[in-house]
Amino acid sequence: MRAWQLHDLGDPLEKLELIEIAAAPEPEAGQVTVSIKAVGISFPDVLQCRGEYQVKPALPWIPGGESAGIVSAVGPEVTTLEIGDRVMMLGGGLVDQVNVHEMGVWKVPESFALEKAAAVPVNYGTTWFALHERGQLAEGETLLITGAAGGTGSAAIQLGKAAGAKVIAVAGGKEKVEQAKILGADYVVDHQINPEWVDEVRDASNGGVDVAYDPVGGETTHQVRRCMAWDGRLLIIGFVAGIPDLPANHMLLKNYSVVGVHWGASLGRNPKSLDSQMRSVLELAGTGEVDPLIFPPYEYQSGAQAIQDLADRKTWGKVVVRVGE
Repeated sequence: MRAWQLHDLGDPLEKLELIEIAAAPEPEAGQVTVSIKAVGISFPDVLQCRGEYQVKPALPWIPGGESAGIVSAVGPEVTTLEIGDRVMMLGGGLVDQVNVHEMGVWKVPESFALEKAAAVPVNYGTTWFALHERGQLAEGETLLITGAAGGTGSAAIQLGKAAGAKVIAVAGGKEKVEQAKILGADYVVDHQINPEWVDEVRDASNGGVDVAYDPVGGETTHQVRRCMAWDGRLLIIGFVAGIPDLPANHMLLKNYSVVGVHWGASLGRNPKSLDSQMRSVLELAGTGEVDPLIFPPYEYQSGAQAIQDLADRKTWGKVVVRVGE
């Protein structure tokens, strides 16, 4: 079967190879075989290709941290899944088939496209954990989101609105601003038009935001911190634009908290939380409140290009690669 594999660290387009590998074996007890139809690509895939992630991948490595597909075989003692079920999961990746334990996959609603299901586990899992478990976002609070037209940012708009928050989004350019509005943001700042947007956010939030969701980092985080309300929570999601050096005196004077969000590590400490998070998100998918923003999907032959384009910031929304029909 086919797989995109990394044998040497470096830029995705240069180092990833599409090769033939051995077919997945028959599933063992408790396992199912999933024929992958779509794979979600995230920025950690870029970092792992380059060897810049917190944990370097064991080579050879197949990118793609979340997938959706069809159950094509069922092993002994499987009780919750059948052949033909439409499912999503963490893992899988840019490969035709994988075996996975039945507890690590979730059925998706029939009305929910598999390409969109592949966009759910990482971005919406991270965001659910961030907003509800780390940020304690409450109905009626104001939520500021940077990188709002990206994968995690678009998820934050939808989950923030589902939680009853007023959402202020920061995006760059007419197209991304319109996407943030379509996703449901109450107010959108175009940072290309107004790069010094702190006062605009303060005005839109009546003085400051209760929760900020920041996957951008760098100088953007310094602008975000200046938007925080008293008792606010600034959620650190990632550092696409670099790691900011934050002043402790500012946190003290404005009485806000800076809260780290390390979803992956949290699952290692509390594995049972993943199932409840995914079920909560899929329930919202069933009602239409979760509807991932998808960049035009890449075909399988362009798997390396998809990761490279994400690295080069040529995409918006969630990057998805089609694997099979």
